[in-house]
Amino acid sequence: MRIRLLAALAGAVTAMLAPTAAYADEPVTPNIIGGGTVSSAPWAAAVFSNGSFTCSGTIISANYVLTARHCVSGTMSVRVGSVNYASGGVTRTVASSSSRYDLALLRLSSSVSTSYMPLSSAYPPVGSSNSIYGWGMTCYSGCGASPTLKTATVQVTSTNQTDAYGGRAIGSTRINGNAWRGDSGGPQVYNGAQVGVASTADGSSRQYYGSVAYNRAWITSIAGV
Repeated sequence: MRIRLLAALAGAVTAMLAPTAAYADEPVTPNIIGGGTVSSAPWAAAVFSNGSFTCSGTIISANYVLTARHCVSGTMSVRVGSVNYASGGVTRTVASSSSRYDLALLRLSSSVSTSYMPLSSAYPPVGSSNSIYGWGMTCYSGCGASPTLKTATVQVTSTNQTDAYGGRAIGSTRINGNAWRGDSGGPQVYNGAQVGVASTADGSSRQYYGSVAYNRAWITSIAGV
């Protein structure tokens, strides 16, 4: 599987992952750059396209996974509740998807009982420390894959940025790690609730996460949460 580079939105920031074999030469290798590993994440969802790992995500209700729109392609499936994207947890096929800006809701073929990721209705404060999670690359290029979900701490710089499809996004810079390819669709969390969905990044410091608060009414209208 190869990584597709989407058009930059600001300062050569690229969308963090979409599946196809026809684009750039770097393989998908899951891990956040920096940060540390996660020992338990019942809300974690690894997203697959045509059987290949594609993106990160979260399960937000019994029937819905939240990820990035640019992750949706081909025949979709998910693995829920495991810190290893390749094993453990439970798997489900995706029956349908809905999208708004760079957020996507994947409706599962059957329900999953687990601890769901809470969603925030507010923006995180500028200057606050937030956690990000994902199976993205461990370095800018040439890294091997790690099977374990990672997390890093970032500092919010703005809540009025733009995601890969023109929606409102949260901008942040690294504290002890940053998002990169494979982290797309993964969560940004503040005070125990998801505030963002990974959309674009520069691979060294900056990342923009589609705002959950901005899309909250739409999420509720589809997923009921």
